Amino acid sequence: MSLQFIIDGYNVTNHPSFTRQIPKRHLDSRLALIQLIKQKKSASSPHNKFWVVFDGYPDQALDEAGKGNIMVIFSQAESADERIKKLLGLIPNPKNVVVVSDDKEIVFFAKACRAKSESVETFLSFQDKLARIKNELPEQEITYSQMHKINEELKKLWLA
Repeated sequence: MSLQFIIDGYNVTNHPSFTRQIPKRHLDSRLALIQLIKQKKSASSPHNKFWVVFDGYPDQALDEAGKGNIMVIFSQAESADERIKKLLGLIPNPKNVVVVSDDKEIVFFAKACRAKSESVETFLSFQDKLARIKNELPEQEITYSQMHKINEELKKLWLA
């Protein structure tokens, strides 16, 4: 089942957990958020869709950032919160929607629409989990002779 994420962009980029995670070389925290979402997308289902909503007007730096399943939306004259509410209102089946924000008004609105909500902390914690999983798993290389033995055993089981 694919999910649709609606992300309150500046709510995430201004969160202390996010600012600690991004490398200092990133001058634009919005681009760093897009990179983080691309990593999350590859770690989860590739069919998930992400809408990142920012306050304000479009920026040339983000023109190429959102591609494929990631769409960057600027709220322009209205607030990002209002744009998120409008997006939620347009979705026919909000049960497959996850709204990422710490804004209580947005969280309550999402729940009223029967959408799921996720805190920024939870959304950002997946990277820590991935790093821990990668560090906990021992890298085991099997030799050619071990691979050959495994293949022979499988042939006996499946082709006998």
